[in-house]
Amino acid sequence: MSAPSGDRLTHVDAKGEARMVDVSGKDVTVRQATATGRVLLSSTVIALLRGEGVPKGDALAVARIAGIQAAKKTPDLVPLCHPLAIHGVTVDLAVTDTSVEISATVRTADRTGVEMEALTCVAVAGLTVVDMVKAVDKGAVITDIRIEEKTGGKSGTYKRLRREEGELARPSEPIELVEGSEATEHRRART
Repeated sequence: MSAPSGDRLTHVDAKGEARMVDVSGKDVTVRQATATGRVLLSSTVIALLRGEGVPKGDALAVARIAGIQAAKKTPDLVPLCHPLAIHGVTVDLAVTDTSVEISATVRTADRTGVEMEALTCVAVAGLTVVDMVKAVDKGAVITDIRIEEKTGGKSGTYKRLRREEGELARPSEPIELVEGSEATEHRRART
């Protein structure tokens, strides 16, 4: 019996060479992924975003459209991603006292998940915010891009653990696999 995919890299064959995973035998299911990230900005840019705007125009609207476009173009940017029929993309951008918080949810009904599409959406939305504000703030930083939740498919539901309300778990902390998923059962069998 072969090892479950959670124990090996699926995009590498037995010889260690890159390959595109064959998903033709998988069931078509509804799949959804949510990713988040943030762009750290100067107080000057925060004031402009909350007030008169930045010199290039509506930074948040442009970033939202760029994120949606990026989700649809993910297989063109990430070589081993499967082309998928994206059924929905939502991108939310919120200005805080220190950053623009970005959240993207991507949805499909297909044979593989949309985690990479959600991550690409957030990354490109963040890059677009930087492009829109760079005339005023050359020190903007894109950070904390990660999957928060994914549903559907053989591995079931994944949700990033939260330490306290509003505080994300650090990347090195354990994640939560929701009960009933194959991955949860596999983890339980190993411990």
